[in-house]
Amino acid sequence: MSTVVDRLRPVARSVTTTFAPLMSVITTAAVIGLVVGLVAVGLVGSDSSAASGAGGSLPGAGQTVSFDIELGDTYISPSSIEVPAGAALELDVTNVGAMEHTLALEGNDDTAVPAGESTVLHWGPITTTTQAWCTVAGHKDAGMVLDIVTVGGSATGDDGAETASDDGGATGASIDPAATPSDDWEPFDPAVAPAPGGTTHEITLHVTEGEIEVAPGVTQEMWTYGGSTPGPVLRGKVGDLFKVTLVNDGSMTHSIDFHASKVAPNDEMRALEPGESLVYEFRANFAGAWTYHCGVDPMIHHMGNGMFGAVIIDPPDLAPVDEEFVMVQSELNLGPQGEPGDLNKMMTGENDAVVFNGYHNQYVHSPLAVDPGDRVRVWVVDAAINEDLAFHVVGSIFDTVWKEGAYTLRPDNAERGGSQTLDLQPTQGGFVELTLEEPGTYTFVNHKMRNLSRGAAGVFVVGDGGEGEGH
Repeated sequence: MSTVVDRLRPVARSVTTTFAPLMSVITTAAVIGLVVGLVAVGLVGSDSSAASGAGGSLPGAGQTVSFDIELGDTYISPSSIEVPAGAALELDVTNVGAMEHTLALEGNDDTAVPAGESTVLHWGPITTTTQAWCTVAGHKDAGMVLDIVTVGGSATGDDGAETASDDGGATGASIDPAATPSDDWEPFDPAVAPAPGGTTHEITLHVTEGEIEVAPGVTQEMWTYGGSTPGPVLRGKVGDLFKVTLVNDGSMTHSIDFHASKVAPNDEMRALEPGESLVYEFRANFAGAWTYHCGVDPMIHHMGNGMFGAVIIDPPDLAPVDEEFVMVQSELNLGPQGEPGDLNKMMTGENDAVVFNGYHNQYVHSPLAVDPGDRVRVWVVDAAINEDLAFHVVGSIFDTVWKEGAYTLRPDNAERGGSQTLDLQPTQGGFVELTLEEPGTYTFVNHKMRNLSRGAAGVFVVGDGGEGEGH
């Protein structure tokens, strides 16, 4: 079973050249700026005498005002408070969420508040309208912002200029559809090994956060299971027991949710703080091509930033094939180069690309080798946060389709019918089988055309790719 092989590099270059028009169709997603109102940076230090910098004329000078602040997993309540200009703040902060949050006044260090605990913060004097927010990645964009509005003072900075958001000018990285990966680039291996022997499978998954290339020359900080996105493929048979040890080696709260399991979510799926671990145990009582993913709020940010993978539980009496591959669809919502994905894009559905196995046009750059006449099974899982999937192989017909727990087509059907597309909604899965008989290049795509043009394409090269005599 071969995937990326040296003998295909000339074919890959040929295929890439052939697909240059397709790759150039990419549409640049709009970058949505988060408008946060008037943000001031002219905060006076903790020395109360600093309030006299305004000549002692600020109405709150010498005062301390107190507020009770509640932190949830995606909110701060109240979301806005009014403070007499020049007054100091005392905040009694309680975290009622399931994970640790922080609270930071703009321009100052953050303070961590563990789940279920409280702390008292002293800030100020506050002389201008400003903000505070949770600094956990994605939480500010998810809505964990506290507006602090001064009353009776200036809404300008020390230099008298009106303040403005520091978020409005943020832009994401961009994909060049004509670019090619570097020589040392290694694709995600889509070959799937048969289900291992035995009925108990013990797996350890380490959660990590690191910079990963997602398109030629484009990197993002991805949050991963096992250092790759998608994470490792788990496989077994109906009735098998899985014991998955999850270790959070990251810097923020993470978790895991196996759709292949029936367990109490508040137990195995519970959130893990950095350094913590758990054993997630489940018996695979149902066949399927399942999704697993992180469930920590905002879930869309953790999934959209790479925390997903596939579990394959074979249907009984699964027929043998010559080649098996897995294609996990996801989206790229690009933040700045080397930084996490843009939560605003995820929330609005304005992604930059749709990809198989985590990389833009991955198997156009590195086609998959198949021998003529091989019977091929492709497991397909849609782990995308927003996009559906219409999986199609150009130049071929599926004679077997299995979707969400049942065969919808088998080779022995009396009507001799075939299937052109496997349709999946987010987190659904299945497989198709086909025979690629003639040498040539066969493109597989998401036939939702917008997404085909933005990274959801690959190539099977059968035999010599059709370059022999008579082709």
